[in-house]
Amino acid sequence: MKPLVFVLLSFLYLSCYSQQYSKKWTNLNYANDGKSYHMLDIYLPKIVKSNYPVIIYVYGSAWFSDNLKGSDMNTVGTALLNAGYAVVTPNHRSSGDSLFPAQIQDIKAVIRYVRANCSAYNLDTSFIGISGSSSGGHLAALAGTSVGIAKYTFDSLTMDIEGNLGKNTNFSSKVNAVCDWFGPTDLLLMDSCRGTMAYAEGQSPEEVLIGCSKKNCRSKFVFINPITYIDPTDPPFLIFHGDADNVVPYCESQLLYNALQSSGVSSEFIIAPGGQHYTNTHTEKNFKIMVDFLNSISKNDITNSIPILLNDNKKALSVITKENELKIQGIDISSFIKYDIVDLSGNIIYQNKLSKNRIDISFLKEGVYLLTLYYKDLSEVSIKFIKS
Repeated sequence: MKPLVFVLLSFLYLSCYSQQYSKKWTNLNYANDGKSYHMLDIYLPKIVKSNYPVIIYVYGSAWFSDNLKGSDMNTVGTALLNAGYAVVTPNHRSSGDSLFPAQIQDIKAVIRYVRANCSAYNLDTSFIGISGSSSGGHLAALAGTSVGIAKYTFDSLTMDIEGNLGKNTNFSSKVNAVCDWFGPTDLLLMDSCRGTMAYAEGQSPEEVLIGCSKKNCRSKFVFINPITYIDPTDPPFLIFHGDADNVVPYCESQLLYNALQSSGVSSEFIIAPGGQHYTNTHTEKNFKIMVDFLNSISKNDITNSIPILLNDNKKALSVITKENELKIQGIDISSFIKYDIVDLSGNIIYQNKLSKNRIDISFLKEGVYLLTLYYKDLSEVSIKFIKS
């Protein structure tokens, strides 16, 4: 018998995702094109205010997925909602859909959409922060350093960083703060930072993103690097990275921090001792540091806010992977009607009714997946798991 191979990336609470918000709008198309990779969700906190400062949170997927919005709402998203921030979770085009700069053009279109539609969703756009993890951290950092830059030219090549996606091109894509969770920065140095070649030439996620190998297209990688665009007017940065991260080596964040400091940009770099990619870096301690950082800039204060009371009697949920089976613990299965399993490309691999607390995953290939459980009222909770 195989030993227990994975305990959920973190222990979660159902209330974190399905009931930690007072209102949610889903599948809003920010590009006016009907594409699923241009959909976003908006969550409002469980406190009474006329409007809420905004954090846009970008998921990580090595730029491979175009449909993972909301996948970190039970961790980073919950901390932000509890602190009184509206949370916007967008999809974006994957590297399989379009090559760079499509991904940053999408994120900038999200920012413009939020600013243009603030009154419809009770958003206070005097403060828009952006955050993300892994490749999402990269896009968050890039959105921060490229504020005010539409097109950029290097080595006789010009790229349109801003883009003209959607109806809101007359609105600004400026952000007021950046919280970057272990995002890659100088992608030409990923292997030297790591100390080894992790991929065959032309096969790394960053090479797939640019559509060319580092050997043959070094100039193009300048455009992906957030460091390229740094200037003293950039918004404040907070960077988290685990020193045991073997997916994105932490010297990538060190390079970004050093460049920000050299340009006089207000910035802080938190190294998580023993922190890996997500594990032991997405921690309650670091979430508090994030919230304190954002509050210091937004002046957000919920001390005297009135909570919105919701019926929330959910128990703690945990999911473990053992052998070829997912085991769901700590919840009344009868509360749910169905579940989905989604891969990192956003493809639904399997759907079924949920009738017991064990789910067969023997048919899955090794990799990272998203399990979404649907309540009878169609609210939901999503959980990442690893099949190995």
